[in-house]
Amino acid sequence: MMRNKFSEAVLFSVLISFLLSCSSKSISSKYYYQNQKVLDRIEESYKRLNSLHPFSIAFTDRKFETISFNIKTDSLSYLYNFGINEPRLTDTLVKFKFNVPEILELIQRMKFIRCTWINNYDYYVDEIKNSLIFISVKPLALNAFLSSQKYYTLTYFPQPQYFDSAGQLLDKRKLRRLRKINGEVFKRINDKVCYTISGNFR
Repeated sequence: MMRNKFSEAVLFSVLISFLLSCSSKSISSKYYYQNQKVLDRIEESYKRLNSLHPFSIAFTDRKFETISFNIKTDSLSYLYNFGINEPRLTDTLVKFKFNVPEILELIQRMKFIRCTWINNYDYYVDEIKNSLIFISVKPLALNAFLSSQKYYTLTYFPQPQYFDSAGQLLDKRKLRRLRKINGEVFKRINDKVCYTISGNFR
């Protein structure tokens, strides 16, 4: 009798885990497609601006009023903290010759969609350098389902990727080995965009 109860408990636990996994995938994909235009616009804008002057942006407060702005040069990396309406932000962008209106517009789009972080990430396949763009979001739409400590992180690849039958990102089609990025397994949204639910926004 005890064994039957234990077996039922294990089966119930497995079933709940499966349903949560399916729900997570469904909700995550739905969120992306509902917000695709804004997310893609953020990615496209950042990609173009970053190619001119490498940088990353992270919101550091819950009200999305303060950012950490990391400026990367050939020799140094500068990290600044600004209120998004501070004159110091504009002055610094001018000093480093950024396109000020476009950077400020990017920041406002990030705030609108509760995007906590955007960055360029370099990785290597067969000793060939590749790049992707990370976007982390703290969406209200997912808060009812996910823990308040979780983040929805997207990766934008410049070329189609390989996936296994479960939609998990692979290193290569032939090797069938999962590719982990920052220790996380990413799942397919489309051929070039993947997602994960993580406890870290970067």
